[in-house]
Amino acid sequence: MKKPYVVLFISIVSVSFASIFILLCDAPPLSIAFYRLFFTTLLVLPLLLLRQKTRHELRQLPKSSWLIMAIIGLILAAHFALWITSLTKTSVASSVILVTAHPIIVAPISYVFLREKLSPLNAFGVSLSVAGVIILVFGNYGFSGLALDTFEGNVLAWSGGVCAGLYILGGRFLRKSISIFTYAFIVYAIGTVALFGIGLAFQAPVFGLRMQDYGIILVMALVSGVFGHTLYNWSLGYIRASVASVALLGEPIGSSLLAFVIFGAAQQPSLFTILGGAIILIGVYLTARTMRKTDLLENV
Repeated sequence: MKKPYVVLFISIVSVSFASIFILLCDAPPLSIAFYRLFFTTLLVLPLLLLRQKTRHELRQLPKSSWLIMAIIGLILAAHFALWITSLTKTSVASSVILVTAHPIIVAPISYVFLREKLSPLNAFGVSLSVAGVIILVFGNYGFSGLALDTFEGNVLAWSGGVCAGLYILGGRFLRKSISIFTYAFIVYAIGTVALFGIGLAFQAPVFGLRMQDYGIILVMALVSGVFGHTLYNWSLGYIRASVASVALLGEPIGSSLLAFVIFGAAQQPSLFTILGGAIILIGVYLTARTMRKTDLLENV
């Protein structure tokens, strides 16, 4: 019974390092996004090919599942493009707080479409988080000279968070019937193709990066991609979407502390980021406050 939560914990720790790897790269954001998902897809591919059951499942997938996974892959590509770009325009603290505030999206939609209970306390948590987002995003507007945070960067991060919420909901829906390696490979591959096209459209280089950047992105793909996103997707087959979503509260805390320790004053969050971020995290916690044993679902 505890295994999905252990795996979820490992995935949260792993994704917390993503923003640090990104800041260590000199490559453009869209190039980083493309190679992160490309390398993750390559790392998952052997796991797909070595499992006969998975290969058989891949051949038997209905067209409807392919279509839904294609949409999820496009959403994942948008999430990476928006969020990684936001890190060049705002602080790590603001970026990761906003991008992990997706329970505001996940909880109401999962209540309507996945029949997952939303209590008055959960609803209050959603409202509180929205207030925190307003403070963080608009509080820093006009004060970019006082801190790293910018309005544009915060809007990009929040947009990436909305995509992350939709990505989680899609995974929660499909992971009830599709194994993790099949799901991850198809979604990652489609996202990779989409990011390649986005990179070309915005003239981001997809070749000729520094070897050091290739190495950093490869490590990020292994740590934050395979041990982060892939294990997280595995847990979605067993844990409620709202619970899995709120667990990502650990990412902004871990990422912000790591960024401040490694980069010092350059990543010191503004007052509006601290205030709004604290309200968001409290609201997100309340959004998934009621977690019972029934939250652990049987995988089919």
